[in-house]
Amino acid sequence: MQEQSGVKAFHGVRYQCSDVSRAVAFYTEHLGFTLEHQQLPAFANVSLGGLHLLLSGPGASGSRPMPNGQHQQPGGWNRIVLRVADLPECIERLKKTGLHFRNDMEVGPGGRQTQVEDPDGNAVELFEPAR
Repeated sequence: MQEQSGVKAFHGVRYQCSDVSRAVAFYTEHLGFTLEHQQLPAFANVSLGGLHLLLSGPGASGSRPMPNGQHQQPGGWNRIVLRVADLPECIERLKKTGLHFRNDMEVGPGGRQTQVEDPDGNAVELFEPAR
């Protein structure tokens, strides 16, 4: 099926950001990502396990306006989801550093989750599966 579609593999998730070095610091210092590559001020690639997060600043080719003139912007409701072992402890630790949370911890049949924002308003969901 892959040969037929031309799609070879998952490459990564792209987030738009206004300051790539600030975004790199957020993901590496607060969420444990590793810096793979950067070409400041336009672009950086940070990873966590098999996830590659492509951070595109204003000068990156992945940030250019669409043919209709619409500008790509950070934020929205799509998000990466990171599994954590102890969500209340994680929330407490991150709140102490001054990070902005979109909501309080939610509890459902699949587990507990909350959303924290990166410096540009991109959502990151922190998720603890039900036991």
